[in-house]
Amino acid sequence: MSTTVAVTTWSLEQTSPSDLSPARIPDSGSGIRIARAEVPSPEFSRFLYTAVGGDVTWTDRLGWTYARWREFLERPGVETWVAYDRGTPAGYIELEAQPGGTVEITYFGLIAAFRGRRIGGHLLSYGTARAWDLAERWPGREPTRRVWVHTCSKDGPHALANYRRRGFRLFDTRTEDEPDVSTPGPWPGAGI
Repeated sequence: MSTTVAVTTWSLEQTSPSDLSPARIPDSGSGIRIARAEVPSPEFSRFLYTAVGGDVTWTDRLGWTYARWREFLERPGVETWVAYDRGTPAGYIELEAQPGGTVEITYFGLIAAFRGRRIGGHLLSYGTARAWDLAERWPGREPTRRVWVHTCSKDGPHALANYRRRGFRLFDTRTEDEPDVSTPGPWPGAGI
């Protein structure tokens, strides 16, 4: 008999670039930089997905084939922005342009070893700003009028507060029973 767990999902949005309340930018000597992964790479994106989401039960893309990863990443308006700490990937934010001038932050997070070091607020601020100016990099896309994201009670304990501090407003809350699955990894003892 499978067990279930009640999962609360919060959906948040910004409807103007002025809604963004950016976090403090790390000083230039911190070794923190953010760069766009401009070449679609299923291997790299899957690495980021499993490394960041392994301990917070990200499972929906674990079964994706290489072809499905490639198809998603090659869609116009899909962008991956990666935070690096002295050259090492620390986390990422993934943006997906949608119809009507909407951009969804489909994934955002840090690898466990990099959490609690004020990188997340900066990455979320930077990535949200890139959602607002996404049309400038994709000719033919209409300007962004809305940026939205969802987070849930299975995500990290500071996720919802970080979104709110960056100026996202709650527009929907749902609680549903989901199968109770253990976190997939990336492997036992990682991030400890």
